[in-house]
Amino acid sequence: MSDPHPYERLTPDVVLNALDARGLRCDGRLLALNSYENRVYQVGLEEAGLVVAKFYRPARWSDAQILEEHAFAAELAEAEIPVVAPMAFDGATLLEAEGFRFAVFPRRGGRAPELEDETTLEWLGRFIGRIHAIGAVRPFAHRPRLDIESFGDEPRRFLLASGLIPADLQPAWIQASDLALEAVRHAFARAGDVAYLRVHGDCHASNVLWTPSTGNSPGGPHFVDLDDARMAPAVQDLWMLVSGDRFSMGRQLGRILRGYEDFAEFDDRELHLLEALRTLRLLHYSAWLARRWDDPAFPINFPWFNTPRYWQDRVLELREQIAALQEPPIVPA
Repeated sequence: MSDPHPYERLTPDVVLNALDARGLRCDGRLLALNSYENRVYQVGLEEAGLVVAKFYRPARWSDAQILEEHAFAAELAEAEIPVVAPMAFDGATLLEAEGFRFAVFPRRGGRAPELEDETTLEWLGRFIGRIHAIGAVRPFAHRPRLDIESFGDEPRRFLLASGLIPADLQPAWIQASDLALEAVRHAFARAGDVAYLRVHGDCHASNVLWTPSTGNSPGGPHFVDLDDARMAPAVQDLWMLVSGDRFSMGRQLGRILRGYEDFAEFDDRELHLLEALRTLRLLHYSAWLARRWDDPAFPINFPWFNTPRYWQDRVLELREQIAALQEPPIVPA
C-alpha cells in the first residue's frame, strides 16, 4: 500500500489539539476554508470568538521563508496598514504540532471588493501603494524572486516531463508555449531594469476582504494570505485587479494608479510586463495543478484538469496571450 498523503494525518483532533496546546480553548466549531495549497480552518473559541489556523503544506517553504512572510505582515501592521498578521505565542508565530507547521490568525470578515467601482479601485491603489512603500525598504533574504525561469521555463519543463499533456496535443502546446515565452522575454527586455521589491505576490480579489463603514470604522480593504509574497516588480500586485478589453483595463488601471501614486511612485516601463506576467501565471498555474495532482483534494476540486479539453483550452489561451503581447502596453486612462 502506498503512503497516505501527508494531509491525511491532519485530522480535526490534530487541529483542535494544536490550538488547545497554545491556550486557545476550542469550542468544537471547525470549518475548512477554501484553500488547497495549505489547509486553513476557521476555529471557534470558548471565550474569544473565532480564529483562523493555517497549516502549511509540508516541504513547500523553509522555516526561514515562512518567518519572512510573518515578519513582513508584522512590519505592515506596525505601519498601520490593515493586513491580517499572525498571532504570537511566547514570541513565536510559527508553531508545530504532529509534524505540521502552522500559524494562527485573528479572524477578519468581509466581502470581495467591487472592482467595477472606481472609488474602490482608487482605494485599493492607495492601500497597495502603502504596502509597496514598506516593501521597497529592504529585500527579502529567503523568499524567492518572480522571474521567467521560475514561473515560465521550469513549469514548462515540468509539464512536458509529467506525461499529462495528451500526445496529440503536445505539438500545439509546445509551439504555443515556446512562442509565448519568447514574447515574454521580449516584454521583459522592453521594460528594462525595473525595480524588484517585496510584494503580496497573489493580489487578486479573493485575497482582499472589504468591510463596510460603521460608526467606529471607515471600513475598506484589508489583505489576507501573504503566502506567495516574493520579490517582484510592483505591477505584479496590480495586474490581477484589472480585466476586460484594453479600454476597460486602461480605465481600471488608471484609477488604481491614481491612488497608488499617493504613496509610491510607479515606473511606467512596468506596463510592458502586464501581459507578460499574466502569461507566466498561466504556465505556472498549470504546473501547480500537475504538481499537486496526488493530493486527494485536487481531483475533487479541479475535475476538469488533465482532460483533453483542458489542454485544448490552454493552447488557445497561450495563443491569445501571444497576440496580446504583440500589442502596445495598456495605457492607464
